[in-house]
Amino acid sequence: MLRLDGSSRYFFLVVLLMGKTFLMEEFMDYLKKELNMTKILLRNIPSSVVALFTVSVVGMNLLANKTIVDLPYLALDGGILMSWLSFMSMDVITIHYGPKAANRVAIFAMFVNLLASLIFFIAAIIPSSAADYTAFNTIFKGTWFILLGSSIAFILSAYVNNFLNWTIGKLFKDSSTKTAYMARTYISTLIGQFIDNLVFALIVFKIFAPIFWDGFSWTLIQCLSCALTGALLELLMEVIFSPWGYNIAKSWKKDDVGKEYLKMLKEEDR
Repeated sequence: MLRLDGSSRYFFLVVLLMGKTFLMEEFMDYLKKELNMTKILLRNIPSSVVALFTVSVVGMNLLANKTIVDLPYLALDGGILMSWLSFMSMDVITIHYGPKAANRVAIFAMFVNLLASLIFFIAAIIPSSAADYTAFNTIFKGTWFILLGSSIAFILSAYVNNFLNWTIGKLFKDSSTKTAYMARTYISTLIGQFIDNLVFALIVFKIFAPIFWDGFSWTLIQCLSCALTGALLELLMEVIFSPWGYNIAKSWKKDDVGKEYLKMLKEEDR
């Protein structure tokens, strides 16, 4: 066993503290840079897309409290009704601004969702004798492990979706064609949505629900079938609305939308 004398221990402690300080400074510099890039990015993305994306993330979290299909080999929650809009928004942002931009907007939307959930929770626990708000309080008070599961699943799937979308686009000589758009968005959406649904189902309905919901849970088959079926349904919605998404991406490129942010990206890559 290695033994250190007093001076050696002091030296080791100083080195450890210096390393910790250096890492903290590096982290703070990284955080400041990310905040600045996000601020500029949000100024450069059309507000309607950011608004729709953020609303869809908040809506998914609320709708996820309700199981709309519960069969032995299939289960779906209400979040599936809005998740396609989130992924289509990320696809359009990735195509025009790159995967890092889409990741930054995803993190922004997640924090908005956390803030909205906190406000909903406060509103739900405030006593009121004006009427019976039991149903309102049950819905908007939310469940902490649903919020946890949806946040983890969303961020993980967002990063996978955005990376795949960008990578597949690089395989095409001209990534602005309709064929390239369909390939990169359909494949990334299918895989990203599958990961989102599966991670959420495992965290909520396999880990926490049996503990906090009187033994209620989904089987592993239900989790997998939910993930796959949900991904296919969300892919179908992506296919239906892909002409809209393609036209948005095309118009952004034509109108040189977001040139301030794109200029900063070029300078960053030098």
